[in-house]
Amino acid sequence: MTKMKSLLDTGSDDFRKNDALYREKVGELHALRLLQRVGGPEKARERHVSKGKILPRERVERLLDPGTPFLEIGELAGLNKYEGVPPGAGIITGIGVIEGRQCMIIANDATVKGGTYFGMTCRKHVRAQKIAWKNRLPVITLVDSGGAFLPEQASIFPDEGQFGSIFHQQIGMSGDGVPQIAVVMGPCTAGGAYIPALCDEVVIVRGQGFMYLGGPELTFAATGEKVDAETLGGGKMHSSVSGVTDHLAEDDAHALAITREIVSHLGEKPQPRKTPTSPRPPAYPVEEIYGVVSRDPRVPTDNREIVARLVDDSDFHEFKPLFGDTIMTGWGRIHGHEVGILANTGVLFVEAALKATHFINLCVQRDIPLLFLADVNGFMVGRDVEQMGIAKAGAKMITAMSSARVPKFTIITGGSYGAGYLAMLGRPFQPDAMFAWPTGRSAIMGPEQAASVLAQVRAQINEREGKKWTPEEEETFKAPIRKEYEDFQGAYNFASNLWIDSVIEPAETRDVMALMLDIASRRPKVETHFGVFRM
Repeated sequence: MTKMKSLLDTGSDDFRKNDALYREKVGELHALRLLQRVGGPEKARERHVSKGKILPRERVERLLDPGTPFLEIGELAGLNKYEGVPPGAGIITGIGVIEGRQCMIIANDATVKGGTYFGMTCRKHVRAQKIAWKNRLPVITLVDSGGAFLPEQASIFPDEGQFGSIFHQQIGMSGDGVPQIAVVMGPCTAGGAYIPALCDEVVIVRGQGFMYLGGPELTFAATGEKVDAETLGGGKMHSSVSGVTDHLAEDDAHALAITREIVSHLGEKPQPRKTPTSPRPPAYPVEEIYGVVSRDPRVPTDNREIVARLVDDSDFHEFKPLFGDTIMTGWGRIHGHEVGILANTGVLFVEAALKATHFINLCVQRDIPLLFLADVNGFMVGRDVEQMGIAKAGAKMITAMSSARVPKFTIITGGSYGAGYLAMLGRPFQPDAMFAWPTGRSAIMGPEQAASVLAQVRAQINEREGKKWTPEEEETFKAPIRKEYEDFQGAYNFASNLWIDSVIEPAETRDVMALMLDIASRRPKVETHFGVFRM
């Protein structure tokens, strides 16, 4: 490989201004994370602890091997969507290490509205399952939930991707041999009782965990039978009479210890299909990315400088460097794991799309994962490129990207708009994981372009009706459109809606990708069957 040479002037005024602004954005990200990690209000947390329970996030920490990383998924899901609900939608999901084995952890946070499921809670649970299923990760579910948040019926009950999909995916994972363990640490009622009932093994805490399709009140209303919670669905009954649960724990700590013991008996841990090389840091500090990313969205970021600070030793074997130079393609390593990188360096022209297609094809042939660093306004438009077949070239790139069955990841580092967002492995194409930097933004088009296009349409209507508008009236028309697109395109809006898996900062990117690449390297290879490439 060739070591990339940085031309960055870290002493320049431009670098210092970029760096200062980006550090402010990183501070905002960490403040939001802290808000999410606190959990529910203080009274709810105190009530939780007074019952002898361990707080949800501490449960996760105790479950994991000491000193190992925990990559949280969807940590900002539901941000600003529900009154009195912090980011995270009342559930903790992420990838951690238990007994030396990577697992997906799904933990209800009973300090947030009793751990009830909102629409976004369902979607976040389902997303965590999908990642686990694809990567054959054991799923450990820490159950402590009041069930569905009833006012949210439309976004919880009737459709796929909602609560019922949790059961559907549990059954599919079971059929594919993905281990599933439930730990009932609180109430588990109505349809929610099927979550542990569909798992391989179930641990329940005595006097604290309860499982029943209908609680004491509903049972009395339906049958007239008076019965207490413990007799109806307590740990002792289920472990000794119904057989619904398999292990009876005395408290949270005991339950977590039993769970770790179960994980230790899941059999041989999967080995990587390829042996990574020894990790090496980049030749340039990763934190310099703060000063590389342009503070002005109208000024493109030099992605060559970005890549030089992400790959091991800044070694990068570039593919077709003199052809289609508005996209950079090539191979590097991240913490020793080989990866094929596609990074935008301008608008996508015909040559860039063809180059990307060729590169993706090579990575599939060699079983090399793909990483898309998206920062693109879209495909080039105009008569010349249309006559050159830009639609056909773009279709080739999208076909190659969509068809590829190697592990695929996306990071939105800057703006990612229109068909460019889709071609650079947008969410509709189901990347294995998709992240954004705090500067990430995405929409059908940028705010100014959207305002301009809609203003032109309005002007044509005015002309047909014999009306004219002043520059002031035109600006009054454009301003709310700009605002709508500005609000929509931000990384936090995408995280809130779970259109990305998390917002990460540049300095975390290598570690996040190292974990994801390691996980992906341990799953079975899937053969690729490319769609038709129009010639």
